[in-house]
Amino acid sequence: MTPQQSSAPSTSSRPPRPKSPHFPPHNAPRVWFITSGPSPIAIALAKQVLDHGDYVVAGVLPLEFEKREGQSDDFRNFLEDVKKTERWRERLRVVGLDGRIVSQCQAAIAEAVEAFGRIDVVLGNTSEAVIGAVEELGQSSRTISIVQDTFETNFFANVNIIKAALPIMRQRKNGHVIMLTGITGHLGTPGLGLYCSSQWAIEGYCDSLAYEIAPFNIKMSIVQANMEVNVLTNRMTSVPPLPEYSPVDNPAPLARDIFSSLLDKFDRINHPGAFTDDKSPTDSTSATSPDTTMHEPSTGDLLSSETVQSLYAPLPSVVKSSLIAETVHALTAIGGHDNPPARHIVGFEGVTAVKEKLKTTSEELEDFIEVSNAVDITRDGEHPTPMMIDQSGT
Repeated sequence: MTPQQSSAPSTSSRPPRPKSPHFPPHNAPRVWFITSGPSPIAIALAKQVLDHGDYVVAGVLPLEFEKREGQSDDFRNFLEDVKKTERWRERLRVVGLDGRIVSQCQAAIAEAVEAFGRIDVVLGNTSEAVIGAVEELGQSSRTISIVQDTFETNFFANVNIIKAALPIMRQRKNGHVIMLTGITGHLGTPGLGLYCSSQWAIEGYCDSLAYEIAPFNIKMSIVQANMEVNVLTNRMTSVPPLPEYSPVDNPAPLARDIFSSLLDKFDRINHPGAFTDDKSPTDSTSATSPDTTMHEPSTGDLLSSETVQSLYAPLPSVVKSSLIAETVHALTAIGGHDNPPARHIVGFEGVTAVKEKLKTTSEELEDFIEVSNAVDITRDGEHPTPMMIDQSGT
C-alpha cells in the first residue's frame, strides 16, 4: 500500500456532504468588486463575504451618496457596522462609481487593485426597472429619453466595468465575472418590455464574452434571480399610463398592477392601521362619509401617476431579508468557484418558470419544423453544407 493510499480516509469515516453550498476552497481570500454597493443584495453579500475573510470594493454613485438619496442611508448604516467590526474594517474599500462614465470605471478598478492587489470577482449588479407598456414609453420626449437612460444603466454601465476589469484579470490569467440579471432575461413580461430587453442585451453580451475570455481562465456566470428581486431592490421608474392599458380595457396582467399591489402591501406592513383596503385612513369618518374623506395616497399609487415617477420600494426589514436571501446564498456559493455555472437560476419558482418557457419554445419548434426545413436550399436532395456553399459560390 502506498503512502497516498494509507492516508486516504475510508468512505465510512468521511463526514456527510453539507446540504447547503459552502464557499469554494481557495488559497487566499477573494477580492470582490461590486458595482452597486448600496443595493440590499450588495450589502447583505458584502457582510457575508467580509465575515468569511474576503475583501470588498463597493461602488457608489457619488451624487446620490452626498445628497443622501436612494439607498444611501442603508449603505451608511452598513459602513457604521463595518467601523464597529474590527475584522471587516481593513477589508472594505468604497469607490465613487458611475458605470456610465468609462473613466470612472477605469479609476475605480485601478483603486481596487491599488488597495488589495487584484480583483478576483466582479459582480455586475447595476440595474433599474422601468414600468410601462411599450406604447406608453413613446408618449413624450421625456419617456423616450428614459429608453436611452435605461440602456445606459442596465447595459453600458455593466459593460464598461467589465471592460475595465478584463486586462487585470487577463494578466493574472484568473478571474470571475458574475452578471446579476433575472428570469426576465428568459421571459418577456407585459409592462416590463424595456427592462426585459435591457436584460436580454446584457445576457447576450455576456454569453458571447464567455467564449472570448475562457482561454485566459476567466469565468463568466449569469445569475438570474426572480423578477421581484431585482425590480424591488433597485430604483423603479414608472411612466404615465395610457387609458387603453387600464385593467378595465386590457386583461393583460401588466407589471404596473402587480407591483402597485406589492407596494401597497409594504405600506400596510410599515404603517399598520394607517390604510384600509380602499387605501383610506382608518378613522371613524371613513366608514360613514367616504365621499368627503380625503384618501391617503399610497406608494402603489405613484406607479399610476400622470408624471414620470422614480422610487425605491419601501421594503420592510423582514421582507427584504427573505426576498434577497436565496440570491445572496447563490452568489456566495458561486463567486470565485473553480468551475462555476455559466447560467444559474435562483430558486424553485424561477426554475419552474424558465422550464415552462423552454418547453413552450421546444414544442413550437417541433410544430413548425417542417416549415423550417422546407426553406433549405438543396442540391440533389441533400441538405447544403458549408463546403457545398463555398464550392457553389452562393
